[in-house]
Amino acid sequence: MKKKLSHINNKGKAEMVDVSEKEISVRTAEAYAEVKVSKEVFNAIKNNSVKKGDVLSIAKFAGIQAAKKTSDLIPLCHNIFISKIDIELKLNSQKKIVEIKSFAKTTAQTGIEMEALTAVSVAALTVYDMCKAINKSIIINEIKLLSKTGGKSGDYFRKDL
Repeated sequence: MKKKLSHINNKGKAEMVDVSEKEISVRTAEAYAEVKVSKEVFNAIKNNSVKKGDVLSIAKFAGIQAAKKTSDLIPLCHNIFISKIDIELKLNSQKKIVEIKSFAKTTAQTGIEMEALTAVSVAALTVYDMCKAINKSIIINEIKLLSKTGGKSGDYFRKDL
């Protein structure tokens, strides 16, 4: 049986899903992204010598702010109350990457996956923006949902990690 897309109406047109009949439940989501940088950029981030400032702190706050603006950025996304958003950025010296992980939580009628994904995406873009003057060969990779809990569709935990 082919699964019906919830954002497509009977006429085949996109529309925002009506969640008014859904139960309110605690929902969480975790997302991940990585930013591959040159050795020079990596060392500048590590040594906090990027001219624009503290890359990891600013990227963290950019991701938090982005999560709060998700419904303004994604057309069919609901505006939901975010109970918690946390972003962790780690330097992986072996791979010369910045690993970004977000955790988002809400009590709502719809999920919070898009907020978690938006958070890591904008945090990654912020790393790029702050470091592009040093080297523009930065690659943003692996933006993905790691897990989600709550709601009618149940829990999801990525298995390929």
